[in-house]
Amino acid sequence: MNQILIKVYIPSLEKSYEVWVPPQKRIYNLIVLLVKAVSELNDNSYKPKNMPMLYDKISSKAFDVSKIVANTSIKNGTELIMI
Repeated sequence: MNQILIKVYIPSLEKSYEVWVPPQKRIYNLIVLLVKAVSELNDNSYKPKNMPMLYDKISSKAFDVSKIVANTSIKNGTELIMI
């Protein structure tokens, strides 16, 4: 399956990132990948104390970390918030 292009907003950095994500990953693993990528893009200054959660920007609902990306409402163009 192809990659999915999402937009992730990080409120603590006041920045947004467009990211290609693999649809076969669990949300938990996606969060781990996003934290690592955002940290690297910000000179390793992004180090959340707790594991962040992903929220749908429109509905404000948190994604279940045990679900697979392809089995959620995440699709190309979805905007997420990572807090």
